[in-house]
Amino acid sequence: MKPIDKKRQADFQIIAHWVNEGDRVLDLGCGRGVLLEYLKQKKSIYGVGVDIDLDKILSCVKRGVPAYQGDIRSMLATFPDDAFDRVIFSRTVEQLDDADAVLAEGLRVGRRVAVGFVNKAFWLNRLNVLFKGRRTVNEVYPKPWYESMPTNPFSVAEFEDYCDARRIVIEDKVYLSGDWRSECSKFPNLMAGYAIYDLASID
Repeated sequence: MKPIDKKRQADFQIIAHWVNEGDRVLDLGCGRGVLLEYLKQKKSIYGVGVDIDLDKILSCVKRGVPAYQGDIRSMLATFPDDAFDRVIFSRTVEQLDDADAVLAEGLRVGRRVAVGFVNKAFWLNRLNVLFKGRRTVNEVYPKPWYESMPTNPFSVAEFEDYCDARRIVIEDKVYLSGDWRSECSKFPNLMAGYAIYDLASID
């Protein structure tokens, strides 16, 4: 497995630990359905994916993963309250046009929500901006800005401030170091390359 593939799958085991056997899971921005396939094998979940990219939806179908092509916010509006035990945003939130509203919908539709994202404030990103005056280009961000999708990256501290402002309960969280494999135990806003949160709304 390539290093970038390992990083893309960094949250698999963590999310699988939070998911219960047989849960109903909605993966928003599901890509090619690899995470849902993994959860189906490990936890016998009922999983549904949503992605805007038709080619990725076709890949989901080939994997035997039910998936719908369309806009995440529009798809969320079609589901009733607590339709799923868990909603997953794995490297998806930073791609959303209205992240606040979509996360609120995710918390309405799911009893719990998992959010994984690259930490913008990771020390290497800071150094590249400070000394080179440009963003990091590596296996995580392999393309120059003009070939990249619109993104709105944020830091661990900014996300936790958001949860506090919206009264979102952080049930659990895991910070991963720059290798995205070992756990980061100190100064996560500086030292964590990736963060994963288990969220719930206040009843």
